[in-house]
Amino acid sequence: MPPSIEAAPERVTFPVEGMTCAACQSFVQRTLEQQPGVDSANVNLLLNNATVVFHPEVITTDSLVQAVNATGYEAHMPQSGQSSVAAQEQHQHDAAEEYSALRIKAAFTLAAGAIAMLVSMPLMRGAGHADALADPLLRWQMRVLDPLFEALMPWLYRIPTVALSYGLLALTVTVMLWTGRVFYIKAWSALKHKTADMNTLIALGTGSAFVFSAAATLAPAWFRAHGLQPDVYYEAVILIIALILIGNALEARAKQQTASALAALTRYQPPSARVERNGVEGDIPIEELRLSDTVIVRPGERVPADGIVSVGGSSVDESMLTGESLPVAKKPGDRVIGGTMNGTGAFRFRVAALPAESVLAGIVRLLREAQSTRAPIQNLADRISAIFVPVVVSIAALTAIVWYFASPQGGGGQSIAAAVSVLIIACPCAMGLAVPAAVMVATGRGASAGILIKGGEALQRLESVDTVVFDKTGTLTVGKPTVEIIETASGFDANEMLRLAASIEQSSEHPLAAAVVEAAANRKLVLAAPEDFESHPGQGVAGKIEGRTVAVGNAPFLAGLGATIPDLAGAANLFVAIDGYYAAAITVADAMKPTSVAAVRSLRSRNLHVVLLSGDNESAARRVAAEAGIDEVVAGVLPAGKVDVIRKLQSEGRVVLMAGDGVNDAPAIAQADIGVSMASGSDVTLEAGDLTLMRNDLRGIAQAITLSRGAMRVIRQNLFWAFAYNAVSIPIAAGVLYPAFGLLLSPVLASAAMAMSSVSVVANSLRLGRWNLEGK
Repeated sequence: MPPSIEAAPERVTFPVEGMTCAACQSFVQRTLEQQPGVDSANVNLLLNNATVVFHPEVITTDSLVQAVNATGYEAHMPQSGQSSVAAQEQHQHDAAEEYSALRIKAAFTLAAGAIAMLVSMPLMRGAGHADALADPLLRWQMRVLDPLFEALMPWLYRIPTVALSYGLLALTVTVMLWTGRVFYIKAWSALKHKTADMNTLIALGTGSAFVFSAAATLAPAWFRAHGLQPDVYYEAVILIIALILIGNALEARAKQQTASALAALTRYQPPSARVERNGVEGDIPIEELRLSDTVIVRPGERVPADGIVSVGGSSVDESMLTGESLPVAKKPGDRVIGGTMNGTGAFRFRVAALPAESVLAGIVRLLREAQSTRAPIQNLADRISAIFVPVVVSIAALTAIVWYFASPQGGGGQSIAAAVSVLIIACPCAMGLAVPAAVMVATGRGASAGILIKGGEALQRLESVDTVVFDKTGTLTVGKPTVEIIETASGFDANEMLRLAASIEQSSEHPLAAAVVEAAANRKLVLAAPEDFESHPGQGVAGKIEGRTVAVGNAPFLAGLGATIPDLAGAANLFVAIDGYYAAAITVADAMKPTSVAAVRSLRSRNLHVVLLSGDNESAARRVAAEAGIDEVVAGVLPAGKVDVIRKLQSEGRVVLMAGDGVNDAPAIAQADIGVSMASGSDVTLEAGDLTLMRNDLRGIAQAITLSRGAMRVIRQNLFWAFAYNAVSIPIAAGVLYPAFGLLLSPVLASAAMAMSSVSVVANSLRLGRWNLEGK
């Protein structure tokens, strides 16, 4: 019997090398999803990695890696104990090396292609290329370049064509064995594993052109005896490889640019820290920092780790975390975050978190995970990619057969050229990059503005949000209630009532209790110790103070104790009873955040419905709603009731975003379609919600929705052009325009078009890095 799956699943991300197109990505993902014990798998072509949710009691991480390796692609486990910052730095280093290697190979192959094209000119005048008059590229070569080259290099045209053909054969073999070798190795590996990908198309296209050309070079008489032109396509083979390598190099460069936000984050972490140990100061690598080390930060330096200021003070620029440009003052007892920039002061701090566990490392890890997730819209591209290559190979074979029998010049050469064009132009690279490129750039753009979006699914859901629900305390308001008004019953003194109320409330942890205690402290009132203290959650507290029975709470609580509460006007939300008699009404208010009104206005301008959901009384909640510009208010709701409100809105067909403090509102945030948690840079809960605002500014919600709408627009553009490109280009490459216009598409032009399709998708996605978040 298989083991029962009881333990919580684990998540692992590991690199996968060798993927070149959407078909590769789809094949590796299907392989992982089919493994026992795997709940889900996502393979990212852009990041060259796989993220798997699995049950470790059923399958191990080593088995997952082996399953990928068995498909012909190369996977390995990430280094154990490596921080997310170090892992990202390694990824950037590997990407830079890949780009450099591709650039060198592309330059060499392009130079070889230019030589091959030059050497091929005399051959075209003779037996070669019966399709020259139909192909616009070859026609231009014959009309413009051929007379020019003959005038400049007449000696070239005097060399025997046999010698030129053999020279081209040697040059082509050199290119195929060095710069093009990887395509053939990967295609063979895919064939052994009964699959097909971009490399299959490239290998079939260039391989068939090479075999035909080599046969025409070695046995031209056989071709002529069978009524075929001994055409050679060596320059096409070399230029196809060159253009594909150029496209890969441009794609690799564009991939690096999509990760610019992550690259910037890793650069914020300084490599060393000045530490005082045993009275001696010295610089050490940050990897050697220990908890409670004393670190010295001088003016203009970056803070090397998270910690608590112990001596000195300064203003610290935390914009790399929050997007907020104003520096934050730091004094002893305040927390500082690794990677932030110190101003003109100097201070010392105690290390509170090692670099691998810092806020910066957490943000980098979050972004890496977010960019490794998939948006649901990507499923369409995956379904097409899974069958795409076999369909293309079939179309290419049919194209070759039709041209062989239909070509007026004798179809051998032209059938090969048309089939090669179909194979090359149809590579599904653009489809594989359409979604992850946009997700990667969009999440990076959000992070640069202090908005952390938890992956492609959250990014896509954000676009559909039509209702935004706000908690009141700590979300719309500052979160620090203060006593504004004390109204006493006849015969009671205001200060005495406040002293008694504060004496009983000092044992409570409720925010309103803290406000009452602070008001008493501000008036320098001396509090007494409570006796027989009782707390009634959600209602109030009671006990004895100096022999008198004191109760503080909401109106129903005091009424239940026998106190008669008068029908008071105003926003009083806390009442005091002494020895069972009503004594005072206290109005405790929470100031509105300076940015909340603008945030609500921005959301309403985007045609979003805004709701205030509060556990406070109706009067206090409506006062805040009126100030913020919110029409719909649901007040007096406990945490469980907030979940019911969210469900009711969803049952009406609304897509709900819920923003709260991430603690009391956690159930409602989890129930919402999009949950938003608030953070402050130095106290960030990265795991809460689908969206985290790194600064306490609700305007980030409208910005996130704007970014989501822009990202989904770009993704749809990418997918449309990727599909449209293949839908239009494959028939043209097959020769559908030839009967009406006498036009064909050469393999060289096909390879250029294929390369540019991938680059255009990534370039379109890069626009999101400069997206205006204040738009609609």
